[in-house]
Amino acid sequence: MNAATTTENQTVRLQFDAQTHVATLTLAMPKVNRIDAAFGVGLGQALDWAAAQEGLRGIIIDTAHRDFCVGADLDTLFPERDPQALLERVGHLAGLYRRLETMSVPVVASLTGSALGGGYELALACHHRIALDDARVQVGLPEVTLGVLPGAGGTQRLPRLIGIQAALDIILQGKILRAPKAKAAGLVDALAADPDSLRQAALDFIAANPGAAQPWDRKGRMPGPRAGSGDARNLFMAACGMIEKKTAGAYEAPRVALATVQEGLAIDFDRALEVEARAFVQLAISDQAKDMMRTLWYHRNAAKKHEGLPHTDSAGIKKVSILGAGMMGAGLAFVCAKAGYDVVLRDINEATLQTANAHCIAQAAKLRHLSDEDRRTLLARIQTTLELEPMRGSDLIIEAVFENLDLKHRVTQEAEPMLAPDGIWASNTSALPIGDLAKVSGNAKNFIGLHFFSPVEKMELLEVIVGDQTSESTTARALAFTKSIGKLPIVVGDGYGFYTTRVFSAYILEGAQLVAEGHDPVLVEWAGRSAGMVVPPLQVFDEVTLSLGAKAFTMGRKYGRNLDLPGVSMVEALVADGRTGKAAGAGFYEYKDGRRRGLWAGLKAHAQGTPNDSSVELLRDRLLGIQALEAARTVADGVIQRRRDAEVGAIFGVGFAPGTGGPLSYIDRMGLSAFVAQMDAFADRYGERYAVPDTLRKMAESGDTFFEAV
Repeated sequence: MNAATTTENQTVRLQFDAQTHVATLTLAMPKVNRIDAAFGVGLGQALDWAAAQEGLRGIIIDTAHRDFCVGADLDTLFPERDPQALLERVGHLAGLYRRLETMSVPVVASLTGSALGGGYELALACHHRIALDDARVQVGLPEVTLGVLPGAGGTQRLPRLIGIQAALDIILQGKILRAPKAKAAGLVDALAADPDSLRQAALDFIAANPGAAQPWDRKGRMPGPRAGSGDARNLFMAACGMIEKKTAGAYEAPRVALATVQEGLAIDFDRALEVEARAFVQLAISDQAKDMMRTLWYHRNAAKKHEGLPHTDSAGIKKVSILGAGMMGAGLAFVCAKAGYDVVLRDINEATLQTANAHCIAQAAKLRHLSDEDRRTLLARIQTTLELEPMRGSDLIIEAVFENLDLKHRVTQEAEPMLAPDGIWASNTSALPIGDLAKVSGNAKNFIGLHFFSPVEKMELLEVIVGDQTSESTTARALAFTKSIGKLPIVVGDGYGFYTTRVFSAYILEGAQLVAEGHDPVLVEWAGRSAGMVVPPLQVFDEVTLSLGAKAFTMGRKYGRNLDLPGVSMVEALVADGRTGKAAGAGFYEYKDGRRRGLWAGLKAHAQGTPNDSSVELLRDRLLGIQALEAARTVADGVIQRRRDAEVGAIFGVGFAPGTGGPLSYIDRMGLSAFVAQMDAFADRYGERYAVPDTLRKMAESGDTFFEAV
């Protein structure tokens, strides 16, 4: 800058250009810009400084980091339980943002990086928002995904800026949009090709709008229906229905956010900010928010960063071969090629390979940020083959054939010699113990389980199963590979079903058992949804197929599982009748053209009678309780070695109720003594599958918890 005055504080670098009379406030906190006490102090000082510059005509807010601002500092928010202290903090931040937008000069947010949560709320308090035309730049208000709502004006500014319906779509779903889509949605006003042109556009806006004021500070209507109108009331009613349909009442944040938007739009803007602040505090100090923050933020980030796990700087993997070209194998081939690996996809059926190739082409077409040449380069990394020889020299072979021990042994013996020296063999088994699979391996220390979830292109979780003979080096290399393909790992011990399959099986089997006992299937599904499960038990059983469940029952019996249950007999009978699930067009549900058309009326014929107690509360307690109990058993038997993995694995792998924070958090929140008492009562009434492990009983007796109370 020419003739610039510069200074800085702990948060912001400040420059004033005497020629343009524009002050630039550059957010420059250590490492990353996040909203904490220092942020508030620094921003307040920056506004004082800017206001004192003679002839000030405008302000540009930009960043010294990759991101503009990532939002609230959860390290200070997570432990806070004092509502008054939190209300004061929120009020102070809201006051700073309000001061910014009423300084009588135009203010421009220069978004060269992502602006999320409170960071985007800062941008909303500016009169104009310009973002780099780059898909890596994201903006949005994701607060409801952590159990809270936007607390620095987001619920009030966004509806007044883009209209009620569009704003609710963002706020109630916690949406984050990449810059081009954010521009189309009205979350940013303009895009710029590069930082220099972005700054020039900001200066041009300031020069052209000396009297800039926010829409809510001018007399005028916001886009769309006017607050209080019949059309607006209809929008809010529809939003209520949408929330109930999607959440079944299991989450507080969307409901409170909707009420806050509606109440705030009916009153003066400054009073509306007070309504929002109180609503934010109400949610932020709640148990649900604390549990969600701990797992969805802290535990997830710890897993993503591989904290406490074996580490190596390089996986030493360049060539990956995949055995089995079904949907899982095809997805793995694409994910690996996308990450830059040379991939060989092998199957014994040419038609299957052709289908897999078409799948990869379709997936590449979805990557619209790539050029045609980049897509061709990606797809060229994938070689499909019926032969073994192209696999020779593979640094990693992922076996993804059917879940049959003999078959997996045969392909291991056949293809393991194709590995490069010190190459890794990984089985994508969902249940078979790695120790059993590795019995035919010539190098068991390099044998590991990599349990991917379908569809692999979308599902983030990867369950890494370490056998008794798996070396630490193999685990470290497998984890480095996991990071390179962008997966979220949990590392678990060996044993039939490992972790996620055990918890998931407990859920769907209990759903079937409830139906077999005579509980109304509609009530069973509602209990699952109202408990917060992502998908109700009978629906998800149909989706994974009842035939797969029946095969798992057969396998489970071989591994000593007691499956003498009416629910098991019912599933096996349905399979025998050809009702194998969604893919077959008939299961627990009826289907037409692949779409569910309601639960099958014939389920009543498989019920034993009519139970005396069939309340939603009881069914909900059983569906959640049996999963939480299984999770506790995996801790007791050493399969779960880091308790965070129980929470991350259950939520991101099998759709356990996110609002609880996970199965162990669910037990903690109920109280271990109360949970053990409930399970004991269920064991007396419903059988030994509810038996509590001694470890959990001892924890309850000593007053222990799985996680530190907040």
